[in-house]
Amino acid sequence: MESSLVDDKTMTESEKMSWDLSQLVEFDDPAYIEERLTAAVQAMERFRDKNRGKITSFTPAQVLEILEELDKMDLEFEGAIVYSRIMYDADMNQEVSKRLHDKFRNAYSSLQQAAAFVDIELGELLTKNPDIVNAPVLSEYKHKLEKMLRAVPYLMSEEEEQVVIAKDRNGVRAWSILQGDWLASQKYDIEIDGEKKTLPYGEIISLYDNPNRDLRRRVHEVVYSNLGKDEIVWSSALRAIFSDHLTMCKLRKYPSPMTQSFISNDVDEETITALMNTIEKNAPVYQNYLKLKAKAMGLRKLGNWDIMAPLPGSSEKKYTWEESRKLVVDAYTQFDDESGKWIEEMFDNRHIDAVVRTGKRSGAYCMTWHAGKSAYILQSFNGVISDVFTQAHELGHALHVYHGTRAQKPSNYELGSCVAETASIFGELLLTDKLLSEIASEDERRTILVTVCDEFGDTAFQVSTRTWFETMLYEAIQKGKFLDGETISDYWVKARTKMYGDAVEWLPEMKWWWTFKLHFYMANYRYYNYPYVYAQLFVYALYRLYKELGKEFVPKFKALLSSGSSKSPRQLAAEMGFDITKEEFWQKGINQFKDFIKQLEATL
Repeated sequence: MESSLVDDKTMTESEKMSWDLSQLVEFDDPAYIEERLTAAVQAMERFRDKNRGKITSFTPAQVLEILEELDKMDLEFEGAIVYSRIMYDADMNQEVSKRLHDKFRNAYSSLQQAAAFVDIELGELLTKNPDIVNAPVLSEYKHKLEKMLRAVPYLMSEEEEQVVIAKDRNGVRAWSILQGDWLASQKYDIEIDGEKKTLPYGEIISLYDNPNRDLRRRVHEVVYSNLGKDEIVWSSALRAIFSDHLTMCKLRKYPSPMTQSFISNDVDEETITALMNTIEKNAPVYQNYLKLKAKAMGLRKLGNWDIMAPLPGSSEKKYTWEESRKLVVDAYTQFDDESGKWIEEMFDNRHIDAVVRTGKRSGAYCMTWHAGKSAYILQSFNGVISDVFTQAHELGHALHVYHGTRAQKPSNYELGSCVAETASIFGELLLTDKLLSEIASEDERRTILVTVCDEFGDTAFQVSTRTWFETMLYEAIQKGKFLDGETISDYWVKARTKMYGDAVEWLPEMKWWWTFKLHFYMANYRYYNYPYVYAQLFVYALYRLYKELGKEFVPKFKALLSSGSSKSPRQLAAEMGFDITKEEFWQKGINQFKDFIKQLEATL
């Protein structure tokens, strides 16, 4: 449905910062959306009844026919599915959103169950006749079929797969929803400038990088002490989710707990081992940066509440919604006019929800709307510089959608997380270039460079800590250890020390850090974290190439984004001249981080 845009001049600031979901559906009515969800399940069940038991003897032309039919159904019902999912994330306290989300959960489970036979039967067909992968009529879907063939050894029977789906709906998926719902409902009491305030989670975390060091410390104490009070809930959830994964690894005969993630992200152990080895070898680089930052802040050692904080005397500028919009649009436009126009459309069409509200999902994301060749973004905008960078990041995802949905059908736009973060992190660097080109003082330059270095350190190094931590927990469960809250915290502290060494002083409450990270509770999404590390280093290497090639780089980058999931990450990298299986490649990303540190040192 085309957007019915309201005159921008007559809209309030809150309206401009709220998304318009009516564009996703023909009729913006909850009853209609529920009907569409029911119709989606019925359509998939008809597809199942027509094709089940037959795919194992299909010709390449018949395989093409069912893949295109699945793509058609995806586009037909996508709007109602996206509407039901993201409306709830924006306001979990609204009764309509609760009802639609529950309908979506049930429909999604039914869709998965009805479609379970497809991968199993296609896998059996490909196993018997692997040459089908190379059939000319299926050339568009070649890599999709290669990925399916890779997953075949770990599939169970259709009946078993259906049982797993049913089990997960009220198992690991329920834990995941509980964690998100709980965070969104939390409020925190804190005194600010002599005034007692009660703030929702989405607002209080914006104070993590407040210039007032005492306030930052108190915010961390308040948030994490509250999290610690409910450690029984979160240790139970984490224990259940991780134990469930190990059980499924045994049933599917995965060689390791990481195997599922390798298949999902379309990468291999050789690549991720090279990546994580590079991070571990360069932990001292991050520690030295943190010590440099402590010195710049006049501190003997950083507290954990200082890691992402601005330097004293840094610009405390707050950005309005319009200022942030202009900065981000201009940053993308300077890179490429077409990209800038698309980013502008995201604002014009009101595809961003940035209002801070109680009941809103924490964090930020970009949701693909393939049928509309567009996307929807959720974030909480408080006007600090990190919010501007978040906006640039999520709009980078939207840029990926813009190119990918125009070049690929839904089946070839199922991005693994390693590739999915490419345009988003690149967008942050484009914003960095824009800000550095316009600054008028050394204070502002320091502010931007510290933000960039902090963000790289957080995403590449701190996130790697989560990967080590996750591995420790699996090993502990396999050895028969019981993971209560204190034991889990001990493993987190061990992983944290491996990365940070003695560069940071930690509040006692920070041992509960693991409780609030959605990344550990996401249903059937283990090892969620290393793809972010991959993307950070990969994009920093791309950025170095961009600086070398200039405008010659732009069509290469667009081609990468347009490929969707039709090529593997290794192939996409090779087309840019990179070998991601080598530590030497990943060091390029670290070296770009070092360059930013040098630029920062020059301002101190």
